[in-house]
Amino acid sequence: MAKKTVGNLSAADLNGKRVLMRADFNVPLDGGNITDDTRIRAALPTIQYLTSNGAKVILTSHFGRPQGVTEKYRLTPVAQRLSELLGKEVKKPSDCIGEEVNATVAAMQNGDVILLENVRFYGEEEGNDPEFCKKLASVADLYVNDAFGTAHRAHASTAGVTQYLRPSVAGYLIEKELKFLQGAIEQPQRPLAAIVGGSKVSSKIGVIETLLDKCDKLILGGGMIFTFYKARGLNVGKSLVEEDKLELAKALEVKAKEKGVAMLLPTDVVIADNFANDANTQIVDVNNIPDGWMGLDIGPDSIKVFQEALADCKTVIWNGPMGVFEMSNFAKGTEAIARSLADLTKNGATTIIGGGDSVAAVEQLNLGEQMSHISTGGGASLELLEGKELPGIAALDDA
Repeated sequence: MAKKTVGNLSAADLNGKRVLMRADFNVPLDGGNITDDTRIRAALPTIQYLTSNGAKVILTSHFGRPQGVTEKYRLTPVAQRLSELLGKEVKKPSDCIGEEVNATVAAMQNGDVILLENVRFYGEEEGNDPEFCKKLASVADLYVNDAFGTAHRAHASTAGVTQYLRPSVAGYLIEKELKFLQGAIEQPQRPLAAIVGGSKVSSKIGVIETLLDKCDKLILGGGMIFTFYKARGLNVGKSLVEEDKLELAKALEVKAKEKGVAMLLPTDVVIADNFANDANTQIVDVNNIPDGWMGLDIGPDSIKVFQEALADCKTVIWNGPMGVFEMSNFAKGTEAIARSLADLTKNGATTIIGGGDSVAAVEQLNLGEQMSHISTGGGASLELLEGKELPGIAALDDA
């Protein structure tokens, strides 16, 4: 998926041009306050490159899952935060298409930035409706997509508008995501280890199967391990098990053997008599889980085994926590893995945190800066790791 990027566009290509740029400003709000502006800051390099080359930047994004026009899903707080970060006013019309938008764009000077209202106020956005695409595209000369988190969706603002705007290129954020995520899978420095956690095997089947074709070591953690243990005939007590995935778990272990991939499951687990932070806990060997207890984290011996397996790895991809890290008593496994990856990065390894809960865990520990790459897409990074085509990226111009 070698795509043209914003860096391929010169000042001559951009000066005075109206650029429709899709960003991902789907940020967490508390009342009217943005509690985490990471996604807004992630879009700044592309916005600043465009404005410094004289472009008029027309930003568009979704926010939440509104049913039609919904006041609490307006992008007003995002426009305010963008104005602060860019050091200039970012105007926001009250719609994303129509007369007011046309007038606001017509009044723009070179280097100006405006933010259109939430595109999901229109059902046609998710339906990728051609008429809606045309209206969105009508105010611009060219298109930049920098919303990796929605690149796996064929929506109007992520894919459809490219039918009407050329060039259509990737922003710096998408370029970085492709470089790291695709690079790790297609041309990794070896040994390549993948750490896959999370509660369910079913949500990670595709990624586990793809990684078994690519990696040297596969480390499993999280709730999904109990499906593998049960498939081996072990007692798992009250632990989470997907009964309909037992045969699949067996098949994956067989595939790993056939491929010569070292597939590591935890050797011991932290179990609790209740799904609560103040539950009674004990650490047991995975062969000795008693009835009525449930596994909620990996144990200290597992941490040691995993750290030893990772020690010589040159590339590590991590997707999914090792335990119920939201509860402090079951966060030790996830925390230990995060710290190990930070150390590996210092020693020259490439570490990639592939979206979702593992990103939340790393950020919570303030270790984000110490990883090579933190993916901004949950579903998108999983699908890219699975080798699927992402419509929002496929629609862009080839390099």
